[in-house]
Amino acid sequence: MRDHTKLRAFELADRLALLVYQHTRSFPREEQFGLTSQLRRASVSVASNIVEGCARSSTSDYVRFLEIAYGSVREVEYQLSLAHRLGYLSGGAHEELGPLAVETSKVLGGLIRSLR
Repeated sequence: MRDHTKLRAFELADRLALLVYQHTRSFPREEQFGLTSQLRRASVSVASNIVEGCARSSTSDYVRFLEIAYGSVREVEYQLSLAHRLGYLSGGAHEELGPLAVETSKVLGGLIRSLR
C-alpha cells in the first residue's frame, strides 16, 4: 500500500478542497444545492480518489482512481471558471483557486503517466 500523505498530488488536492470550502461559504444561498454542492463534492473527490487509489494493491487499480481524481479536478477547473463568471467567486479567489486546480491536474497527470 502507498502513503498518500507523501504525494504532492494529494497535498495540492487537499489544499484545493479546503480552499474551495472556504470560498464557497459566500456563494448565494440559492446555489447551496447547485454550484456550491457540485464544486465542493468535485474538490473532495480529487483528494478522496487519490487516497482510495493509494489503498489499492494493484498498480492498475491505483491508476484508475488517479484517473478519476484527474477527471474531478478538471471538473473543478470548469466550475471555478463558471462561478467566477457568474460573479460568485471574486477575482482574488479565482486567482488563488484557478492556478491551484491547474497545478493539481498537471501533477496528477504526470503521476498517471509515470505509472503507465
